Formats: sequence, C-alpha cells, structure tokens
Amino acid sequence: MGWINICDEKSLKDGDVVGFDYYDNKKKKLLIVKIDGRIYVTDGICTHEYAELSNGFLNEEEKTVTCPLHLSVFDLVSGFPLNPPAEKPLKTYHVKVREDGGVMYC
Repeated sequence: MGWINICDEKSLKDGDVVGFDYYDNKKKKLLIVKIDGRIYVTDGICTHEYAELSNGFLNEEEKTVTCPLHLSVFDLVSGFPLNPPAEKPLKTYHVKVREDGGVMYC
C-alpha cells in the first residue's frame, strides 16, 4: 500500500480527534489526532470491543486516547494499550504532510 491522502493540514487544529473512513476492499476506520502541531494516525476502533475512538477522550499531555466504552487508554505514538481491558495494540501509521498541506498516511 502506498501513501493515501486523508485531509488537509489546515482542517486540523491542535487537540482535534477525528474519525476517518477509508475504503479499499473493505471499510477501514482510522483515527487522526493533532497534538502540538504533530499528526498521529492509528486504527480508529478499540481493539477490545467495537467502539470508535474518535468518540473517546484525548489527553494531549500524555499523547493518549481513552476508549469511550470501557476506558482502555492507548498511546498514540506506539498504539499500545496502557490499561485493561484492551490487550492488543492499535496499528499506527506513518504520516507525512506534503508541501501543499495535504496529509498522507501509509
């Protein structure tokens, strides 16, 4: 899979937590978060039980997102869960911003 466009950097403000649907062979839900000017992209569904992390709670200082369903906390940099009930990490993606401001992931 190559680089995929997801949004324009100008559309994101620090503290934004955005769900993004990507369609390939099947629908994929991603999470886009901007903290201190840096953009993080992870899978958008909790690994414990189906819950959209875009409805969760962001801790900008610790760079974590908390699942709104059972309150598992995920590190946005590594994808690792920091507490139960989630045990599997989120997939994290490489992110780059083009010169024209387009945000891409792979």
